[in-house]
Amino acid sequence: MRSYLIGLIGTGIGPSLSPALHEREADRLGLRYVYRLLDLDVLGLPPRDVLNAARTAGFDGLNVTHPAKQAITPHLDELDPEAAALGAVNTVCFENGRAIGHNTDATGFARSLTLGLPDVAMEDVVLLGAGGAGAAVGHALLSLGTARLGVHDVDPARSAQLVAALQRRFGADRAVRCTPDAIRTADGLVHATPTGMVAHPGLPIDDSLLREDLWVADIVYRPLETALLAAARARGCRVLHGGGMVVLQAAESMRLFTGVEPDADRMLAHFAELEGEPAHAA
Repeated sequence: MRSYLIGLIGTGIGPSLSPALHEREADRLGLRYVYRLLDLDVLGLPPRDVLNAARTAGFDGLNVTHPAKQAITPHLDELDPEAAALGAVNTVCFENGRAIGHNTDATGFARSLTLGLPDVAMEDVVLLGAGGAGAAVGHALLSLGTARLGVHDVDPARSAQLVAALQRRFGADRAVRCTPDAIRTADGLVHATPTGMVAHPGLPIDDSLLREDLWVADIVYRPLETALLAAARARGCRVLHGGGMVVLQAAESMRLFTGVEPDADRMLAHFAELEGEPAHAA
């Protein structure tokens, strides 16, 4: 039986469900599969050094999360077209000693949004966060047909960089920089920063910007009910938590690592069991 050694690079990843999610599905597929957390804070190493150590140790692949999705890209041997377009990776496969970067976040988010909020208006959407996850979400939203995407990040240079990349790929009129105030007239809001995670509690915006006819999606999944989603739900918004995205991107990562097609519906059920809640909430 072929065995696989996989890791997750990031910070504050102790609560991650990725090990259980991957290993449960691997068991159902008849694969020997070990998934390890490689916390940058615990190891005291930069992403490049952890990447090289994993390669030397014989890892078959890595998932990559905050804050390494963009920082790790210069240290890879190759990027697939989607990762190159996004400028961020969440999956690294080691093949014949070479580290090849992929990004499954965009398709994971797109599928989650389509399943969880299938009929929402998407003419005008605001994206909070222009890091690696934000880049994937931005590309996904425009690919799904968002006509105008407003991007806000606490780092103006980072939001400008993402908007420029989106304009190059989708057209100059499709993406603009904005302030949180744009939420007041938007159809939807997608939150793609670490705020709301267990290690980064709090609200990313003033909740007075929320209103009943706004839909809100959060990519954070630990906890599922972030402060943002709780505030949005209280205002009457339709909401989508980050569980679907994390499961669906994980399924695609597993396929890249193993060449075996996981059962995404079964993985959603794994997640629901692990969390004790449904993988989608609308």
